[in-house]
Amino acid sequence: MTTYFSEPQSMYYRFGEDQDQVLKVLAERYIGANAQADFVYRVFQKSGILQNEKGLYDLNLGKRFPDAPKDHISYAAALVWGDEDRNLDVLVRCYGPVRFYFNEQLIYRSTVMDEISPDATVKLSIDIKPGWNTIWLEMKNTPAGFGCQFGSDEGKVRILNVFAPFQERQGQAGWVFSQPNRTASTQPDLLGKEADYSLKWLPETGWSDEDETKPALERIYGHLPGRHAYAWTHLNNTDSTGSPVRLSGQSSGSLSIWISGKPVAQVKEAGPFEVDVPASFGRSDLLVRSECNDTAGPWHFNLNATVSGKPLSLELPQRVHGANGESWLYVGPFESVVEPDLADLTRTDRVYQTGLEQTYWRLDRPDAWIRPYYENAMLSNKWTVGSVTNYGRWDYPLGVTVYGLLRTGRYLQRPDITRYAAEHVQACTQMYEYSLWDREQYGFPAVNQQLVMLKMLDNCGSFGSAMLEAYSECHEPTFLPIAERIADFMLSRLERQEDGAFYRTCVGEYAENTMWADDLYMSTPFLVRYARVTGNSSALDEAARQFLLYRKYLFIPEFKIMSHVYDFKYGQATQIPWGRGNGWTLFSLTEVLEALPAEHPERPALIDFFNELCEGYAALQGESGLWHQVLNAPQTYEEASCTAMFAYGFARGVRFGWFKDPEAYVTAAQRAWKGLICKAIDRQGNVHGVCSGSRYAFTAEYYDQDLRTVTNDNHGIGIMMLAGTEVAKMKNLLADHQVTSPAVTHS
Repeated sequence: MTTYFSEPQSMYYRFGEDQDQVLKVLAERYIGANAQADFVYRVFQKSGILQNEKGLYDLNLGKRFPDAPKDHISYAAALVWGDEDRNLDVLVRCYGPVRFYFNEQLIYRSTVMDEISPDATVKLSIDIKPGWNTIWLEMKNTPAGFGCQFGSDEGKVRILNVFAPFQERQGQAGWVFSQPNRTASTQPDLLGKEADYSLKWLPETGWSDEDETKPALERIYGHLPGRHAYAWTHLNNTDSTGSPVRLSGQSSGSLSIWISGKPVAQVKEAGPFEVDVPASFGRSDLLVRSECNDTAGPWHFNLNATVSGKPLSLELPQRVHGANGESWLYVGPFESVVEPDLADLTRTDRVYQTGLEQTYWRLDRPDAWIRPYYENAMLSNKWTVGSVTNYGRWDYPLGVTVYGLLRTGRYLQRPDITRYAAEHVQACTQMYEYSLWDREQYGFPAVNQQLVMLKMLDNCGSFGSAMLEAYSECHEPTFLPIAERIADFMLSRLERQEDGAFYRTCVGEYAENTMWADDLYMSTPFLVRYARVTGNSSALDEAARQFLLYRKYLFIPEFKIMSHVYDFKYGQATQIPWGRGNGWTLFSLTEVLEALPAEHPERPALIDFFNELCEGYAALQGESGLWHQVLNAPQTYEEASCTAMFAYGFARGVRFGWFKDPEAYVTAAQRAWKGLICKAIDRQGNVHGVCSGSRYAFTAEYYDQDLRTVTNDNHGIGIMMLAGTEVAKMKNLLADHQVTSPAVTHS
């Protein structure tokens, strides 16, 4: 029997059968551990190293240095932060000879075959340590090529954010790379000073001597008569007397000024200006519109703020790491007839239409933009780590986590919990338009990677379903356009077998030409909610149809359970009933049955299928109340997430009256929940015994030995909350039924 902690540490020991307390602790522990931290904004230079559509950083130095002499060497360097010990698979694709050092240890030296084979990809495993880790690439120029591609395997899921080394670039995102040199160099102290090292590092962080003589707008945008741009800063008014703030300066053309969204000054002609304006104590948004004048010299403005003769500071309106010394953000240049909505101009989750093109905020540095990142850690100016958070990330395990929080908040009548869940979704969707632009500019998005690089059901179905579940909480306008894109992908563009069944083509990947039980969860709950929100009944019909198609391929009749995967390369199912794959199946089937009208033609078959599966699962429940990682292999470990899903499915079957004989399932659901609070959920609300994310195999050993459990894995936290709410609702229904119908007895 699997044991994750001693009995006094269990949730059951602390709270017994008090289900509401268990749910409260689960939800509050998760929220407490995942603060509502905004995206991290960093300086990024577009002239630096960009990523390709696979997420690999493309260090093609042959294109950057076409005249580099043969056998000259360039270096590239970056920093990677580690919150804790973790392993990451990275890929290297060589254009020429490459040496890769990680934390000053030689990890890889390219072979002749790596260098001359255009499709050769080398996978390497690196161990990231807590704190700063260093990447150092040595690349030699040959007639065949110069440089390499480098990045994490499955980059949209296992995100590899790199930071610029050297103190002068502290906080900036991206790589540095050197101009080609004749002789080899040793790795410098990448946390030290760039100026102490002899190599010339790119991209340049400062303006050229010629550009340095120009004013900011002129050197950023050039001289563009009739065009205009906006500059945004924070005015920090430290005066508490209510005295007016004096704004003074000079402009090369007309100038408009707003404070906290209210117009306070209008300068119509070039020249000096001075105006007294009201401004609240503390920080206020100060926005300036500057127009380029053809006859007044270089395009510029400058602005100073004082109160009672004392200067006030201007500060960046958004925390931007690596932007030390800067106080203004700039956006433009806009065509003369284009005027953006002022309400959108003091925020960083928008892109702006300048005419035929879009743009975003940038700094007064060469090709330097601000760029939001989803990061697992917030970094301070002292390069130390802060708190870790899942907040703001779009991926499928977090979809079920958000769903669990929504259901728990409603059940406990805790609007703070539902609001937190809805705002997590909003943090993603409000950045969606930006993330599309980010991909166009930089090759691979820094946020919303899975949603933007939409290629699989994993990327959209789970979180998309949670998004639509949250719609009733906030009616966020960004939700429905994204839902339309997901629905179009599923219903019109997703790969299918000839009979219409969803499957994975994944050409050239390990999952090529396979069907996964998981994908019932990655698709059908979203289709159910999309049909509910939009009235598109064909989406619900598709969800029902997929279950009957998947049954044909994956059902194991002798056990009445599902194989994890059908491999079309071999024309057979793996015959391995992975616990969570079956859990996804039952979980999702209850979502479809709840929504399916009584008269729907597929409903009888799906009710029969539900009863078949539940009979098979109930027969395999362990003595502890938990199920095993491979359901029909009792030598495999007890696994918590599938147990929670079976408890969820059984409880819903009882509540909605889908069982022909519900009594056994009432008992099974209660045993499962008690097993979870005794053995998988500790008294602090930590969730244990959840299998890590899975690939697939034809042997049970892979699932048992290679897929070990992870504490507080997002594959399990949300489903624990969902199981708890459903078992509680089932108990409440049965209690109410006994009170209102005392003549009813249960054997």
